[in-house]
Amino acid sequence: MSDEIVITVNGKRHEVQASPDTPLLYVLRNEIGLSGPHYGCGEEKCGACMVLVGAKATQSCKLAVSEVGQARITTLEGLIEEGELHPVQQAFIEEQAAQCGYCLNGMIISTAALLWKTPHPSEMQIREALDGNLCRCGSHLRILRAVRRAESLLIGEEG
Repeated sequence: MSDEIVITVNGKRHEVQASPDTPLLYVLRNEIGLSGPHYGCGEEKCGACMVLVGAKATQSCKLAVSEVGQARITTLEGLIEEGELHPVQQAFIEEQAAQCGYCLNGMIISTAALLWKTPHPSEMQIREALDGNLCRCGSHLRILRAVRRAESLLIGEEG
């Protein structure tokens, strides 16, 4: 049985038809047509489905759309403002921090959440923030460099 559910995604209000227990990931991809969050494992273990719920990086593959409430959802697409990549996205490109790119959505979302909360994270904080994101290509060192580059790009915006 589908209900009309209203959610705010990337700053836009969406009315979707979905069962309240439908995973947010399915609503984002199938009802709204976004491709940033990916289906990876379906068990909240890989991070490919990561989105921001408010300012918190959250795996969307098992999160029921009804649990989102009034929270603002931001996907990879929503980080882009006025056609400009978010500094985290830019840093990942500059560091060539992806090989296959499947994990990139979760890595970027997790990094953005970390840097909003902790503008100057320690190495341990970075590793903890990215711990729920799996990269099977072995781009880990480039990903860590991209986080540091994003940090410096964001500092440049503030200063």
